[in-house]
Amino acid sequence: MSMFAPFRYVAGLALPPRCAGCGVPVAEDHRFCGVCWTSMRFLGPPWCAGCNLPFAFDRGEGVLCAACLAEPPRHAGVRAAVAYGPVARDLALRLKYGGRIAFADTMARQMRRLLPADVDLLVPVPLHRWRIWTRGFNQAALIADAIAKSSGVAHDRDVLVRPRRTIVLRGLGGRQRAKAVSGAFAVSAADRVRGRAIALVDDIYTSGATADACTRVLLKAGARSVTILCWARVLSSAADD
Repeated sequence: MSMFAPFRYVAGLALPPRCAGCGVPVAEDHRFCGVCWTSMRFLGPPWCAGCNLPFAFDRGEGVLCAACLAEPPRHAGVRAAVAYGPVARDLALRLKYGGRIAFADTMARQMRRLLPADVDLLVPVPLHRWRIWTRGFNQAALIADAIAKSSGVAHDRDVLVRPRRTIVLRGLGGRQRAKAVSGAFAVSAADRVRGRAIALVDDIYTSGATADACTRVLLKAGARSVTILCWARVLSSAADD
C-alpha cells in the first residue's frame, strides 16, 4: 500500500467525488449520478453514413440523411458523445467559462468510444490568441489532450491556427456563422497533416460552420480525411455555442 493511501482516504471522505452534472456525491470522479446519466442522450449507430446524424431506427448500411443526399459533407462524419441538452450544455459552459478544466477529462472519457479506428492525429479547433489570453486555455485542446492520453493517438495542438479573430457565434444563424468563420483558419505546416486521418476535436457541434471551415483548410493541406469528434451535438433548432 502506498504511504499516501491513508491521506487519499481521508481526503476522499472530506471531498468525495461529485456528479459532473449536478454535484451530488458519486462513487468515482468523472461519473454522473443516475438522474443526470439517464437525462442525457448518448449517441451512436444507427446513424447517417455521411454525417452520423442519429436515425430513430436502422435504415440499412450506407444510408444517407436528406442533407447529405443534397450536399455531401467534406468531413468524414460528426461523432458526438451526447445530444445537446441541459446537462451537456452546463458541463461545456462550466469548462469553457467556469475554468472547471477537469471536465475536459469527463468529456473525453465519453468521446473516446467514438474515435474512428483509422484516426492517427488529433487536432483541436483552435482559438484566436486573444481569446486564449482572456480565457487562459483552449477547451478543445484540453479535451484532445485527455483523449490522446487514453488512446495513444498523436495530438498536435499547434498545426491548425486561427489567425483572424471572429465575432461570437452565439445567436447567429447557419449562414451568418459560415460567413463569420470564412478564412479564419489556417494550417501552420502542411507536412504535419499531409496523408493523416484527422479527428477534429471540439466541445459543441452546432451549425457545423466552424467544423466545415477547419475541415476545408485541413483537406486543402493534404489531410487524408477529417472526422469531427465532439462532446455534444445540437440536434434541434435550440442551438447554443
